[in-house]
Amino acid sequence: MTSFSRTGVVTTGLASLLLTAACQQSDTTTGTSTDAASAAAADTTQSASRTMPTSSVFGQMADGTQVQLYTLTNAHGLKATITNYGGTLTSLLVPDKNGKLGDVVLGFDSLDGYLAPVYKQEGPYFGALIGRYGNRIAKGKFTLEGKPYTIPTNNAPNTLHGGKEGFDKKLWQATPGTSADGQTLTLTYQSKDGEEGYPGTLNVKVVYTLTADDALRLDYTATTDKPTVLNLTNHSYFNLNLASKQGILDHELTLNADRFTPVDNTLIPTGVLQSVQGTPMDFRQPHRIGERIKQVPGAAPGGYDHNWVLADAQRSSIEQAATVYEPTTGRTMQVFTDQPGVQFYSSNFLKGNLKGKEGVTYNQYAGLCLETQHFPDSPNRPNFPSTELKPGETFRSTTEYRFSVRK
Repeated sequence: MTSFSRTGVVTTGLASLLLTAACQQSDTTTGTSTDAASAAAADTTQSASRTMPTSSVFGQMADGTQVQLYTLTNAHGLKATITNYGGTLTSLLVPDKNGKLGDVVLGFDSLDGYLAPVYKQEGPYFGALIGRYGNRIAKGKFTLEGKPYTIPTNNAPNTLHGGKEGFDKKLWQATPGTSADGQTLTLTYQSKDGEEGYPGTLNVKVVYTLTADDALRLDYTATTDKPTVLNLTNHSYFNLNLASKQGILDHELTLNADRFTPVDNTLIPTGVLQSVQGTPMDFRQPHRIGERIKQVPGAAPGGYDHNWVLADAQRSSIEQAATVYEPTTGRTMQVFTDQPGVQFYSSNFLKGNLKGKEGVTYNQYAGLCLETQHFPDSPNRPNFPSTELKPGETFRSTTEYRFSVRK
């Protein structure tokens, strides 16, 4: 896998702070009250990132272990809440075209929702960090450096999102902090050699940053002591008009991809990289998600659950992969990533059995996922970008969800 480092953007808040400092130096004759006023004005855009994220109790595990919820904010009022259970993004408040803040992700108000039997049975993975291998591996088998491995099949007949006890069900070590870009939450987890059948002890770090310029960024890092396979992602379900209790069929989607990976009736890629031309998979120009959803080929219950090909290998810097626009609220979300693929999932398998925040029932097509990733079943597909990670290598990846409005 390609390793790289990325320099953070210089925020507008930092620029304001530097400008204020320059003014203070050139205006020493005006007195300390003017200096204080200038500093206070500049500080309005930096106050959120200077302040540490807050934390509160989110619930407790069956063994009594306490689980925390961390809240990241910025100066524009955006707010992200993340729990160390599964590294899960539970809510994300962003403004609409009238400046009104609203939650745009599916989830629950407390840990109980994520531990409920019906949630575990349906397994939607709301907002969770996914690993060791996101998406599907055919029949729970792969061979690495000549050695065969068998992993649990939790999505018959395949393995999905790491197995029966993936990273979404683990308690991560959490450290709140700040950076030049905004408030941060650093999550770390050590996956032992043999966990869920995967080789090697894997050390994973994921840093959430809520930036001053209204993006939620995820920076992933991982190392291993034995050759292993790795595919990390986040499984947030977005609905840019969630307050309306309507689904995402009227959202407009653009995907910057001219190929996708067709799947068999168990949602495993056939190995072909097919052109989107002339198919309902062509989102190179904006289309309503519901416009052609009934034409999508594949398994029941119908809808999008496919990988789009962004590149033939992991890229060295992030590029725009997708744009989502919701006309009623004017909210827009742009997705940037360095990963070679993105899984667009239209929440086909939601059945209306889950009640989320504020008692909202999550029906089919309630949200959409844009999971930045390597391709499904890559360990069994030599023509796909490699997901192998070796000792001495460091896997690094970045994904950003950038929010704005159209008026």
